[in-house]
Amino acid sequence: MVTQPIHMACFFRRRIASKLSRCLGLPEDTFISALCAIPVSKKQQSPDFRLSVKALLSKGILPDNGDLEAQTKTLANQLQQDDVVEEIFAGRGVIHFRVSRIQLVQKVLEQSRKERDKFGMKSELLKGLKKGTTVVEFSSPNIAKKFHAGHLRSTIIGNFIANLKGSLGNNVIRMNYLGDWGMQFGLLAAGFQSFGCQEKLKMNPLQHLFDVYVQVNREAENDEAVEQAGREFFRQLEQHEQHAMALWRQFREITVSEYRKVYKRLGVHFDVYSGESFHQKQAQEVVLRLQTQGLLKTTEKGTGVVDLSPSGDMSNYSTLLRSDGTSLYITRDLAAAINRKEIHNFDEMIYVTDKSQGNHFQQLFQILLAMGHLWAERCQHVPFGLVQGMKTRLGEVVFLEDVLDEAQARMLRNMSQAKTTKEMDDPEDTAEKVGISALIIQDFKGPLVSDYKFDWDRILQAQGDTGVFLQYTHARLCSPSAVWNAIAIQEPTACASSADCYDEVLYQSACDLQPKHLVNFLMTLSHLAASAHRHLPVKGSPQPATVYPSDTKSLFSCVCTVLANGMRILGITPVEKIHSHQLCE
Repeated sequence: MVTQPIHMACFFRRRIASKLSRCLGLPEDTFISALCAIPVSKKQQSPDFRLSVKALLSKGILPDNGDLEAQTKTLANQLQQDDVVEEIFAGRGVIHFRVSRIQLVQKVLEQSRKERDKFGMKSELLKGLKKGTTVVEFSSPNIAKKFHAGHLRSTIIGNFIANLKGSLGNNVIRMNYLGDWGMQFGLLAAGFQSFGCQEKLKMNPLQHLFDVYVQVNREAENDEAVEQAGREFFRQLEQHEQHAMALWRQFREITVSEYRKVYKRLGVHFDVYSGESFHQKQAQEVVLRLQTQGLLKTTEKGTGVVDLSPSGDMSNYSTLLRSDGTSLYITRDLAAAINRKEIHNFDEMIYVTDKSQGNHFQQLFQILLAMGHLWAERCQHVPFGLVQGMKTRLGEVVFLEDVLDEAQARMLRNMSQAKTTKEMDDPEDTAEKVGISALIIQDFKGPLVSDYKFDWDRILQAQGDTGVFLQYTHARLCSPSAVWNAIAIQEPTACASSADCYDEVLYQSACDLQPKHLVNFLMTLSHLAASAHRHLPVKGSPQPATVYPSDTKSLFSCVCTVLANGMRILGITPVEKIHSHQLCE
């Protein structure tokens, strides 16, 4: 008998698990994780929970007699219905459960009143997830360059993961590991000494540095002396010569300052701005440790490598040192990982980069394990695919600011055509938030590792599974109405049943770090809420028999809260006022 208050989905799971416990003579907890909430369908009614009998057989919880269908039917017939679990029936290898509609609505509203902004977060399902300190490394652009549109995915995906982990009770450290070292910086600095202008640097810092970078690379292709000047400057930098370090610091500070402006627009923040430059000395210490452990070998070309092949035949190896003894990116990554463990004592570390770096991280984790760092097993690379066709009206996009400006401008134009801007205090800010929502939802719809085609018109549509529709639904539910207490809905249970799945959606998201589960859930809930809102009886009209007049406002308030909470985890700032019936209908 459970005496402590539990989340509504867990209330029903417990009720079903207690039936299974009595029937099979096993503890209730045996069945909790095997019971899955079934996502609500917009088109048809579905059961609320599903038990996989096949899973019970594979885990040895049930003896396997060879006839899955017969065992499923037999077990389903042994389970008794009651006033909470109203229907129990067998499917193919699964047993379906449908709970009382009245109890469902009551439990959801009860939980909403108790937990408010923490709705769904106290579920015993989520309590089973491992907690601790999580380091998330994401975004990580190169200094002295404008924020390229290609960094959008790493930034918003990493922000989602950090938000998710934080909402589940983890201590999250958001880390931006800047590309602030290497030959490319030496070339830029040499170019600035020839083509740079301090006045232009003050007026438009990253644009000027970008122009210098393009020009010096063009010169270097035809003039060996320019490339040599770049190498010489980087040598001075590695020797920490004063004038070289001063220019490096100036460029780095300018870059971080400019990046912060873009991150602020996206609603993203970082706890640590780190970089390759922080780990120069530590990289040399890693090399010495690898030599001491007998892991670093020298090739005929003079490069330092670690053999990663299972049989030790050098069929798979990673290069850590150039022939001149200088370190490479992976050497500095090794030093960075070890340093982070020492400083933060993390329980897990997550790297968010494009999928082309998969082999790099596989080698990084292998080398750390070979060095005896068993915590590397708790390091994870979250890869993502490419965005194709991200263009503005002026042509190919180069910088992320262009994308954000374009999203805001297009959204403002759409809102203006719907005659809404005069109804808002700050239409530009609303357009920015809704435009960014549209970008995020488009990006998060499918598996992160998949490439996708960018389409402005589809992204900014006001109908369908878009960020615009999600924001509009939330804003509509936020709007005060003089008739709230006098109206009712015929089918409140679809919204309640969908909200009931929130904890399981968060659980799925936490397990595979994919935002698509949360996006699909929020879009379904939005469509159900919009449908219920459209079918509200007019004040004074005859009320159907199956209404819950006193609960209507509470139910919509609950849905609004769940939408807002889920949006924030995705990295979306909920908008409370749009005032546009024309925009989404």
